[in-house]
Order: sequence, then C-alpha cells, then structure tokens
Amino acid sequence: MVEFTKVKKCSTKEFELIKITDDVRQFAAQSKIKNGVVYVILSHTTAGIMVNESLPCLEKDIETTLEELVPLHKDYAHSHFLPSYGAIGGNAPGHLKSMLVGNHCVIPLIDGKLVMGMAQDVYLAEFDGVQQRTFFIEIIGE
Repeated sequence: MVEFTKVKKCSTKEFELIKITDDVRQFAAQSKIKNGVVYVILSHTTAGIMVNESLPCLEKDIETTLEELVPLHKDYAHSHFLPSYGAIGGNAPGHLKSMLVGNHCVIPLIDGKLVMGMAQDVYLAEFDGVQQRTFFIEIIGE
C-alpha cells in the first residue's frame, strides 16, 4: 500500500531551518499503513531535507559551516545572465548547499510510529528564501 501527501511551507529568511517533524508524524499517525517506510522528498533545488538534533546552537553551527563551505559572495559560474530565465542567476550558493544537504530522508515506520532517535528532527532547510516550498511525504508499507 502507498499513501502520499503534499505539504507547503513558507520560509521567512534567506537561510532557515524549518522543523517539519510534526507534519511527518501527523501524516504517519493518520495513515492506514502501520509498518513500512516514510519518505520525505523536497521538490526544489535551492533547499534541502535533513535530519538532525533540534538545538538552536547546533542550527547556528549548521548555518555557519555551510556558509564557510559555500560562501554567499564568490565568483560562481551561475552568477551570469541566463537567457532561459531572462534574468541573472544569483542563487548558486543555494544550489550547492542543497546538494550537500540532500533533498530527502527515509524513516522506518513500525506500529504506526516513526522510528527515530530521541533527539532527531526532520528539517526543511531553506537556502534561497523567502519562498514557498513544497515537500512530499510518501509512506510505503502494510
């Protein structure tokens, strides 16, 4: 059996870690599937999906480290006029950070509950905000 939903969230900053664990838990709880796998998949290329501990100091460390790895101001090849868009591409850092973080996570589902560590949370990681983002939750199982 497969169940699927689409969720939209709006970011409020250029870089933002939005906790979406409750969205995933809620969909899993109302699902008819009790044992299987939950996939959380993002449909954007300048944001990401990640699992980590929910602490403000760690969230700041994640932001700082990604900024060090992929600085906002650098001579990126993507920062030129793109005829296909009719505009200048200025969001190369968002694309690169998204590539590092990834666009999905996979969580086991046992007896209708997500199997996660005590400190784990699922985040939508915004790297090119302010924007509305869409992610999908798909549960496959029985």
